[in-house]
Amino acid sequence: MCGIVGAIAAREVSAILLEGQRRLEYRGYDSAGMAVFDGQELNRLRRAGKVQQLADALGSDPLHGHLGIAHTRWATHGQPNERNAHPHMSGERLAVVHNGIIENYATFKAELKDKGYVFTSDTDTEVIAHLLSEALKLESDLYAAFRQVINQLEGAFALGVIHADYPELLLCARKGSPLVIGVGMGENFIGSDPLALLQVTDRFIYLNEGDTACVSREQIEVRNARGEVQALDIKRYEHGTQSADKGQYKHYMLKEIFEQPGVIQATLNGRVGKGEINTQLFGDSAQQLMDSVQAVQIIACGTSYHAGMVARYWIEELAGIPCQVEIASEYRYRKTITLPNTLFVTISQSGETADTLAALRVAKERGALASLAICNVPGSSLVRESDLCLMTQAGPEIGVASTKAFTTQLSALMVLTLSLAKTRGLDSTLEAELTDALTTLPAKVEEVLALSQRVEQLATHFADKQHSLFLGRGALYPIALEGALKLKEISYIHAEAYPAGELKHGPLALVDSEMPVITVAPGNELLEKLKSNMQEVRARGGELYVFADQHAGIEDQEGYHILHLPKIHPLLEPILYTVPLQLLSYYVAVIRGTDVDQPRNLAKSVTVE
Repeated sequence: MCGIVGAIAAREVSAILLEGQRRLEYRGYDSAGMAVFDGQELNRLRRAGKVQQLADALGSDPLHGHLGIAHTRWATHGQPNERNAHPHMSGERLAVVHNGIIENYATFKAELKDKGYVFTSDTDTEVIAHLLSEALKLESDLYAAFRQVINQLEGAFALGVIHADYPELLLCARKGSPLVIGVGMGENFIGSDPLALLQVTDRFIYLNEGDTACVSREQIEVRNARGEVQALDIKRYEHGTQSADKGQYKHYMLKEIFEQPGVIQATLNGRVGKGEINTQLFGDSAQQLMDSVQAVQIIACGTSYHAGMVARYWIEELAGIPCQVEIASEYRYRKTITLPNTLFVTISQSGETADTLAALRVAKERGALASLAICNVPGSSLVRESDLCLMTQAGPEIGVASTKAFTTQLSALMVLTLSLAKTRGLDSTLEAELTDALTTLPAKVEEVLALSQRVEQLATHFADKQHSLFLGRGALYPIALEGALKLKEISYIHAEAYPAGELKHGPLALVDSEMPVITVAPGNELLEKLKSNMQEVRARGGELYVFADQHAGIEDQEGYHILHLPKIHPLLEPILYTVPLQLLSYYVAVIRGTDVDQPRNLAKSVTVE
């Protein structure tokens, strides 16, 4: 969840480190700092708050040198203040940056205090620095001492270490938290995300679980958890760097909402042809495996979980096989029954979500037939640890509140559904109908985006609201959940979502003139029942904000605020109806003056439990 950047080069590195921190701001953080070796001393500068505050401090007190590490911190142990900001040091010669949580730090802290070490922070990270100092009393090889310390740590972590007595080395490690090595010419870098390093290189080594690395200007030595030297491939970054630029837009989130027609098209390209799904989607060797699937288990968190909930409706309706959907943090800690020949599907934008990765590893132990990752990051841990993958082609998503990642996940899940259904005798007429509808989907999304000014007008009604209720039925219920999540994430309005049929079973007690009720109302077979639910709201004085099919017969009247959407195939309604809810949450947040791209307390990639 935090951000690591490190560099060893012939040139000054502080500007590289600072730019890397700026590029990691989207991940969510509360403080920033860096340490740079100037040839004689290891100098450190830290600030609570935004990276800009660190940049201002560097303006008056610059750090010079060719070796350094930097960090943006999201607080886990200790308050978000300068005292707890990274890097953390042991003495004046050793600095450490750390993402993750060290579960056994308290035991080490007590032992180190007994040995005379003084702790200046409340973090678990400082333990690592002192443990390494202690190890160096018996081991003169910094990398060997570092690996000894790593073997003692329990929990999840990514680490970067520099030592003034070893000015030609930059050390790093990963266990349960992502870390990459950026490969340059006569210089090398480390980062918790390739985006942090695209300013200096587009070539990366993706460390595997349990790997450590010793990095110099000219060499990179990687060892696995058993200490064996590894030869890992250098891979070029696949997304265009322009995707990480706001361009003409005020916020990344708005830019990413408007990118959806293009990225949905990119996700469908080569997978959906004229009237049929590409049967070679997963490769020849995977076809027999797909034929064997008798059940699907979907695991995800947050927005990705909502995508999985939609997919359950699709898979059971079109493929005719049972599908279970569960939040990763729940699945991994309960005893489950794995049905025979279960395809285990994980969904994650980053591919580094800690609970989802842990659930995948648990599923392998429990005997799933195969695993498939739906993900946006090609070199991520989830992709590398899964048997199959279906990339979403969303490009970098910087805004913490997921938008284009969600709609591309839904697009990929429909492709997966059609693939499973086709192996089970999907009617060719229905296949042609759905694939044709998918080809028109980007244009339909464009039509919805053209309504953004109307959505902005609706958003003004929410400026002074503190609570809201979202309703949907069938596969639109997960979309109501997603709409509520978006509104609460970035506007800080309390929002709940329910299946509309549950309204009279409790939520109706909340409805009054101050409780806006947002309803998604496509023209499907549940429309008439949904209209009855809306009447229940109006009878209690509730104000309705309805996103409705243009042919649904729902017109503006007292207490109704209607936005008519274009007609689309009923099975694709969840994708289309997501877009106006994204726009609504965005414009409400702008009106309320919140930090749209970096909402409080949240992080983009949740790499800790």
